[in-house]
Amino acid sequence: MFCIKKQKVVAVLVVALVIALILSGCGQKNVKEPQAMASTNEELMTIRVAKQFGLVYAPLMVAEKIDFFSKYGLKVEWVTLGSGGAVREAMASDELDAAFMGIPPYLIGWDKGLPAKIAAGYCVIPVSLVTYDDNINKLEDIKPEHKIAVPSPGSIQHILLSMALEKQLGNPNALDDNLVALPHPDGAQAMLAKKDIVAHFTTPPYLFEELEQPGYKVILDGFDAFGQDFNFNVALVTENYHDNNPKGYAAFVQGLNEAMNWVNENKEKTAELLAPEFNIEKEKLLKYLTAEGVNFTTAPYGLMGFADFMKKAGYISKVPESLSDIAWENILAQVGKREGGPCILENIQWSK
Repeated sequence: MFCIKKQKVVAVLVVALVIALILSGCGQKNVKEPQAMASTNEELMTIRVAKQFGLVYAPLMVAEKIDFFSKYGLKVEWVTLGSGGAVREAMASDELDAAFMGIPPYLIGWDKGLPAKIAAGYCVIPVSLVTYDDNINKLEDIKPEHKIAVPSPGSIQHILLSMALEKQLGNPNALDDNLVALPHPDGAQAMLAKKDIVAHFTTPPYLFEELEQPGYKVILDGFDAFGQDFNFNVALVTENYHDNNPKGYAAFVQGLNEAMNWVNENKEKTAELLAPEFNIEKEKLLKYLTAEGVNFTTAPYGLMGFADFMKKAGYISKVPESLSDIAWENILAQVGKREGGPCILENIQWSK
């Protein structure tokens, strides 16, 4: 009888031990899960991306604060530079995988062999030449002593000014000697102080801040100079990254689309998030985000429109033979190719 009881006790202990081992095994598995997650994080693809200053970069600034990329397996290393020229040089030196810059600075780089193409259009946004001088109401009123701030030679502001000068004065280079290269924040500071420059070709929020001052006015609208809407910037990705990291490229484009859509769907949250970055009140930033003409979009606008003018004016030595020379396949698919005549999206890649 004692032996039978002893056997039952042993059996119970064995069962208990097995259960303990099973639970222990489960516990060890749970402990390892965070380690597996850390390993996954370490394996994230990386892309080095440059942006610049201004309200146009709101989706990218939001993307720095709200990660839209890691769920696609991508880690973004952000760099902020002061002009398209600086971005172009960094990309040519293989210090960047992707960047955002105006179409004209990109075309200058492409003309010189920059190994990158357009991965997305990036925003349609007002850009205007502002002055506080009572005697300047049109371009022909600008005298040799009047200095005009643009981000850099060959910037989209510079080329838009040249396009307008050709139309109005017959000389696209008439004011080249008047130009001063200043990043937008510095140009706005100089304008508000009425020091060193009398005009500033700029974008929001600096454009809106200047126009809120008494006596400040627009003497050239960028849309008028170009003839229609255009992407203020484009997203570029190098050939090396595109060809060797197809998953990273796809993740970058998708994350960018999500960031852009989030801003469009959450203007108030965007204003709250970025007001400290721009050092302005939330309500004022929301007003800027919803101002007429502001379009946060990745659709392509005016990609080819600058090329013919820039070739004619001597800024580049050749023009793209087709959109495929300067744009990746997802852009080509967006635009399409209508048989029997161009579609609306094809037409808007050119200026009028």
